[in-house]
Amino acid sequence: MHIEFRHLRTIQAIHRAGGLARAAEMMNITQSALSHQVKGLEDQAGVELFVRRSKPLKLSPAGQRLLKLAEQVLPQVAALQEEFSGLREGSTGRMHIAIECHACFEWLFPVLEQFRRSFGEVDVDIRPGLAFDALPALLREEVDLVVSSDPEEIAGVEFIELFDYRAVFVAASTHPLAQKEFVEAEDFRDQTLITYPVERSRLDVFSQLLIPAKVEPASIRQVELTAVILLLVASNRGVSVLPDWVVREVKYSSDYVTRQLTKDGVTRRLYAAIRSDDREKPFMQELLALAGTEARKLQAV
Repeated sequence: MHIEFRHLRTIQAIHRAGGLARAAEMMNITQSALSHQVKGLEDQAGVELFVRRSKPLKLSPAGQRLLKLAEQVLPQVAALQEEFSGLREGSTGRMHIAIECHACFEWLFPVLEQFRRSFGEVDVDIRPGLAFDALPALLREEVDLVVSSDPEEIAGVEFIELFDYRAVFVAASTHPLAQKEFVEAEDFRDQTLITYPVERSRLDVFSQLLIPAKVEPASIRQVELTAVILLLVASNRGVSVLPDWVVREVKYSSDYVTRQLTKDGVTRRLYAAIRSDDREKPFMQELLALAGTEARKLQAV
């Protein structure tokens, strides 16, 4: 027996209409064509699907079985068609994000909250476990966007500029280095440096300052949460270097001092790495636009 979607729609329409004439009108076909379709289906099944001479027209037990199948399958087909339509139009899809910048959660969450309001059907997830294999994961389509400060030349991948930021020294207000106008690499030599638990090459204080100057801090303490880093700094348990958007509020607190690194400061640029094929997707464009808007808010503070 060969059952097509049109057969299922026919059974459903006749059941709902209670007769061939009204069902044919609902389906925008002639009653003769509908009758021919029903007869062909009954010939295939070898059983009657309707109780003849009943008003309204009723389904036989075999017809009821076919109706049950129609009511299971047709909604799934409709949902699949809607999903495919959303994919074509860019209103649905997947946005899995890997973050190489540990402190980026501080500004990313407000962006994602705004994004959710416009593209609630897009599956959003953050994959911190892929943070240090992020770009290969992007190429393998395991993630869809990587937040990074280290652009590379990779075929099929684009690095979209998000915003510039400064790496800022932060210490307790009673710390001896609070008296300096700016801090240099040598100032860290006798300090406890509090950092995120990531490899040194991913930390601005090492990649941009300490490694080039061949300076090693007295000790390093690794802490997962920004709030805990700031708590330890305020307690004079060490010093830290954080992106300016992280310390934009604490710089107004009497518990802390913030200073730039070196006389000229250390400026870095943050990028969104995406697959080139995804650049024109509406939800990707929306996320990048929101990220730019949030960046301008941070820079205005």
